[in-house]
Amino acid sequence: MRTNTVIYPGTFDPITNGHVDLTERAARLFDRVVLAIAHSEKKTPLFNLAQRVELCEAAVSHLDNVEVTGFSNLLTDFAKSQDARCVLRGLRAVADFEYEFQLANMNRAMFPEFESIFLTPSEHLSFISSSLVREIASLQGDITPFVPPHVAAALQKRFAD
Repeated sequence: MRTNTVIYPGTFDPITNGHVDLTERAARLFDRVVLAIAHSEKKTPLFNLAQRVELCEAAVSHLDNVEVTGFSNLLTDFAKSQDARCVLRGLRAVADFEYEFQLANMNRAMFPEFESIFLTPSEHLSFISSSLVREIASLQGDITPFVPPHVAAALQKRFAD
């Protein structure tokens, strides 16, 4: 029996309420959602891969058809290993579209059956980004409206150290 699996890739450094919103919506549309945490060492993430996986697992633990895993290979190869033919990408603003369009076409060139699905975040979450959350947290600002409570605690601890 074939299930409809979508890969939702990202660095998730950290996972935000916007990411959780898109994951919840994808979980209603697909049989299986794989939240794929990119290793992304060239981005020098604030949290290591194991920490990001743990934060993401806690954030989506209420969704029984969502799995969280790290990956460090090409997205198209990872998708094949997960028997997935779709990737989910979020579009917050028009500025995201050009890059995502290029990425979608490159992925399809490497894996012709691979489709990109784009969702926009809920309006009240559309301005949230991980980089802005990290910056606010680094300056001891209130990030509680933008991330799940356990993520806010992890960020506060990280910047207190």
